[in-house]
Amino acid sequence: MMNAAHWHLALNHLPVLGTVFGLALLVLAQLRKSRELTRVSFGVFVVIAILGIPAYLTGQPAEEAVKGLPGVPNTLLAQHEEVAQFAFTGLVILGVAALAGLVLFRRGKSIPCWFAIAVSALALLVGGLMAWTANLGGQIRHSEIRSGSQSSAIRTEKMAATARHRWIRDRPQNHPAPSRPIERGL
Repeated sequence: MMNAAHWHLALNHLPVLGTVFGLALLVLAQLRKSRELTRVSFGVFVVIAILGIPAYLTGQPAEEAVKGLPGVPNTLLAQHEEVAQFAFTGLVILGVAALAGLVLFRRGKSIPCWFAIAVSALALLVGGLMAWTANLGGQIRHSEIRSGSQSSAIRTEKMAATARHRWIRDRPQNHPAPSRPIERGL
């Protein structure tokens, strides 16, 4: 059975990647001047906003599951949660704007270029917020991606390897006494 942390990890990729996919689709639609592709990209934004709801709602229970675990900084959890609130709010606004575009400009009406550009700008902003949120979320359990920690992790591993080497090299049982005296030549 999956717990809240599993669900959060499984669902949180959908709004991040979906926003980027929808934006790429919308840019392509504008370049090709395709009404159909514009509508499809708006539909992607609506679906991604809906899929973002469970990803956001599983965040708090996932936080409770990992809070207090070794190597999980509470400050990073709080920062991830704060940025996620902004990203989710932006995602909802993007979904509502896209839905409004689909409803207002239906029945043969083209979505105006200014509206598509406004939605593109909003999607770019939301995509950035989603990427920032995802990066912070990844840092919670992946200390190697925290800024500055990769070099310190490498230094720590090198120091540990050096200490292991010295321990093995300097152990008396690794240097047994010769069974007969060593003869020295003239």
